[in-house]
Amino acid sequence: MILVLNFGGQYSHLIARRVREFGVYSEILPCDVSLKEIGKLKPDGIILSGGPAGVYEHNAPTMDRKILDLGIPIFGICYGLQLMAKFVGGEVLAGKLKEFGKKILYVKKNGKLLKGLSRKEQVWMSHGDLVTKLPKDFEILASTDSCPIAAFENNSKKLYGIQFHAEVVHTPKGSQILKNFIFDICKAKKYWHMKNLSKKLIKEIKKEVGKNSVIMGVSGGVDSTVAATLMHKAIGNRLYCVFVDHGLIRKNEAEEVKNFFEKKLKFKHFYFVDASILFLEKLKGVTDPEEKRKIIGHTFIEVFESKVIELEKKHPTIKFLGQGTIYPDRIESAQPTKYASKIKSHHNITLPDKMKLKVIEPLKEFYKDEVRKLGKELKIPAEILNRHPFPGPGLAIRILGEVTEERLKILREADYIFIEELKKSGYYDMTWQAFAALLPVKAVGVMGDARTYEYIISLRAVTSIDAMTADWAKLPNELLEKISTRIINEVRGVNRLVYDISQKPPATIEYE
Repeated sequence: MILVLNFGGQYSHLIARRVREFGVYSEILPCDVSLKEIGKLKPDGIILSGGPAGVYEHNAPTMDRKILDLGIPIFGICYGLQLMAKFVGGEVLAGKLKEFGKKILYVKKNGKLLKGLSRKEQVWMSHGDLVTKLPKDFEILASTDSCPIAAFENNSKKLYGIQFHAEVVHTPKGSQILKNFIFDICKAKKYWHMKNLSKKLIKEIKKEVGKNSVIMGVSGGVDSTVAATLMHKAIGNRLYCVFVDHGLIRKNEAEEVKNFFEKKLKFKHFYFVDASILFLEKLKGVTDPEEKRKIIGHTFIEVFESKVIELEKKHPTIKFLGQGTIYPDRIESAQPTKYASKIKSHHNITLPDKMKLKVIEPLKEFYKDEVRKLGKELKIPAEILNRHPFPGPGLAIRILGEVTEERLKILREADYIFIEELKKSGYYDMTWQAFAALLPVKAVGVMGDARTYEYIISLRAVTSIDAMTADWAKLPNELLEKISTRIINEVRGVNRLVYDISQKPPATIEYE
């Protein structure tokens, strides 16, 4: 097995998942784990994750220095490389360089770690500190134009490091580097696989829920649908699915979801709750993104608990709240480790402290692509599995600033046109996620020889595998022009469109 020590990095679980994809078992432990605990696991190798801190910061995450002397191959990624360099007597320059996104790696020597790489490779960077000096017995393998030590190795001490992120898909040869470490350096063997994972999860749900019942929020998206299907197979008609229309959903969404659950999945208990007035009233005047998410998350629970009271008269066994939370939600909300940096609070994990229901989240350790594989195993229709992600807070976090009925109406229509044209052109299935966002500013325009002063719509389309990193989709100019023309002509209140070409990181996919 390969052990991953978590220093609070956004990609710690992604590292472990990559290892598992290669057929080798991987486990994640906090970076301050004891030598005794590591000894019990008998890992073939250890990977030190990235993290949001700098190695010289007060209370920066660290590990037992003696781990480097275990004689086990150790591979530091980003922060892990910097910490390793600090421990062995190297020099780390703090806060002088900011590298985010794609960079060109210049390979000086392949060594064992970079075997199979060409002299120039694309890599994905996300760091602020860098290593500037190492002891003489360390070999520098690669650099970038601004990072002199981007990869190193010391075969006698079995220490290896890279400043970039090999675990993300935007480092094309990243898998090769990980395989070099796992198989050539650690000599690990393949024996782990995910076969019949749905059966395992269904068994776990049965055990946890027992004879009780579950009320579950569903949106019609991939995550909540797969989670609900797992629940339904585990407990049958003791699952009560609730679709809450918070007034922040897309055009025609409510009817589509209702038809799907009742007619295609044939769930016995499906309830539609129109709470749009309640949500919009609570969001009135709110502009802070975190406050929006908190209000939406708490109001969801209020609505669910109100529905439970109503249902308890006939079904007194509802004790659980089912959610389709996946791992990226928890990572961005800094749930897995005390060292993680909170990026934004996802509504489904911003829950009240005194909530009456116990939360059950069967997908909380999985990424979007794994959830889709599970859905396929569960025979969920492709039309659902291939849907683009839609956040729980809905259009509220795609309207920057205050949410109003006027802004919702404008955005709903603009988003509908964008997605409709993507589907017509065939680009919907070629992008991982696409949507329109409304910016809280107005610009001057001219229509019919008259001055206009209207909103700006930003179009966002990205390619990704697991939402941990994303690149902007290279849509044809002709398609963007057609979408722009339609929205400006058909949506009253808009006179200007922009196309977002930001990568993640440094941007997130959603705006708030």
